[in-house]
Amino acid sequence: MMIRDTPEQIVEQFVNAWNQYNAELLADIFIEDADFVNVTGLWWHKKEDIYKAHDYGLKIIFKDSTLTLKRTKTRYLTDTIAIVHARLQLSNQSALVNNEEPQVRNNLFIFVTQRINDSWYCIAAQNAEVQNGKETFIKKEDGAYEAVNYGSFRKK
Repeated sequence: MMIRDTPEQIVEQFVNAWNQYNAELLADIFIEDADFVNVTGLWWHKKEDIYKAHDYGLKIIFKDSTLTLKRTKTRYLTDTIAIVHARLQLSNQSALVNNEEPQVRNNLFIFVTQRINDSWYCIAAQNAEVQNGKETFIKKEDGAYEAVNYGSFRKK
């Protein structure tokens, strides 16, 4: 178990563990009954489930990927509770189909953290895919989702 002196070290350990394809090190940041919501809305309720999901993902979906930390912003709610927003970039995701190379993805993670005894831990995390210039998704008749912009935030 690593000791984390700041909530930002939660994000740093997450990124380092990802880039080492080490689900055990990744899961080490979470408390036993942590929650994790992935980019598609899958919701894991325990550290063990978070470990299993990431162990699979890092072996199959993201086996050659690189996660890059772009920036963080921390908001302390108390001396022992903080929310860390982290902008991350994912490259080299595994192809789903031969000759189809996934492009670089941009994500925004939210880590709810708490200092317990001498270290910071993640209580809950959520991953969102950044769709630049888009406001929401529309679900089409065929079940596919499309990121769209209604134009309500455009400057006039």
